[in-house]
Amino acid sequence: MIRILILFALFTLSPVLSANVHPTNNGVDKGYLTAKISPKELLSKKILGKIKQYANHPDPKIIRLAVSGYAKLLKNGKIEAGSPLSIIDFSLPSSAERLWIIDTNNGDLLHQSLVSHGRNSGNLLAREFSNTNSSFMSSIGFYLTGETYQGKHGYSLRLDGLEKGFNDNARERAIVIHGAEYANRDFVANTGRLGRSLGCPALPMDSYKEIIDTIKEGSCLFIYGQDDSYLKQSRLI
Repeated sequence: MIRILILFALFTLSPVLSANVHPTNNGVDKGYLTAKISPKELLSKKILGKIKQYANHPDPKIIRLAVSGYAKLLKNGKIEAGSPLSIIDFSLPSSAERLWIIDTNNGDLLHQSLVSHGRNSGNLLAREFSNTNSSFMSSIGFYLTGETYQGKHGYSLRLDGLEKGFNDNARERAIVIHGAEYANRDFVANTGRLGRSLGCPALPMDSYKEIIDTIKEGSCLFIYGQDDSYLKQSRLI
């Protein structure tokens, strides 16, 4: 009787074991485990695993928010796999490097930089945000980078806001990435903060062209700010 029970147990468990164990490596099938992890989780783990080596890196919480939106945009065909992920953290003071551009293929940090916020969003810290014309405030949320052009600020990059009510007026407001003389360490040394824009994320003159060329034409930019209404209403995070 005992022998019959043992044979029955082995027979019923064998399909379960074969589904989880690779027959040639005497271990768990990695492909099986990978299938249980979503693309969003895989990308978060990849970035978080690499980003810790850098002294200045985004808050892991903000990385997870950014990756959540990135994954949804990728699924919806808005961006291409392997395109860079840019993060701006406007909860940090403008005296800090608060722009990061991440290689989503390997999790490496491609650029980190100072970046200005809008003059009516605050002084050292950006505390208020707007999607309204002539507000001279920054707008938060997810953007798709557009085409480059030569404008009053020289080489610039257009942005298309993807979140209705929060940044979808970006193109109409001429919210673009450009270089600015007030976005540098000397300005911080003299005033304690960066100069402020009319709402654009303005970059240092010695690096803005390279940064624009890295992220132009269809990559994801996430601008984070401490705004409870956005965090509750966004459909991308």
